[in-house]
Amino acid sequence: MHRWRRVFLLGLAGCAPAAAQVELRLHFSALQRMLASQVFTQDGRKYVKGKTDTQCNFAYLENPRVGGEQTRLRIEARFTGRTAMDLFGKCVGMGDSFEVAIYALLHYKDGSVVFRNVMVESYGNDGFYKRRVRRAMARSLERDFRYPLASEARRILEQNRVSPDYRQELSNVEVTSIEVEKDSVVFKVRFHLAVK
Repeated sequence: MHRWRRVFLLGLAGCAPAAAQVELRLHFSALQRMLASQVFTQDGRKYVKGKTDTQCNFAYLENPRVGGEQTRLRIEARFTGRTAMDLFGKCVGMGDSFEVAIYALLHYKDGSVVFRNVMVESYGNDGFYKRRVRRAMARSLERDFRYPLASEARRILEQNRVSPDYRQELSNVEVTSIEVEKDSVVFKVRFHLAVK
């Protein structure tokens, strides 16, 4: 009888309006851990150019700290990079290490959260190399950053929690709004969930 009561309750949920809307609140502390485990995966670094064994031509970010500023997401990190030539075992060229602050609007497109209107700022004295790095980083992040929100929601919500005789199916995932608040990012998500 207990099993049928669960099925009945799921049936009632199916009689509700066709699309459910939920508020997904992602705290900055969780987002920072997600970035560290999914993006900054090479010894705590995210290489944006080259790799760990590239000696004279590389660039990476490390130590990400996530927050918000007005309507934008803010990621502060340490940038280290070098654009040089290997000349008899020595790197000859430009390089630097400095703190950056990355500001981005969050936008939902094709099932993923992406960055839009990315701005990168650096601290301390300004020079040719820093300006070049900031421009390249802003273009790269706007082009390459994607968080697959729809597929992650599908993975979580389609897990079978009722019985092996039934399955949940998620469809029509749509993010209706994204707001950056004092301690979190709030996504308003609308979707259809069917039990079959």
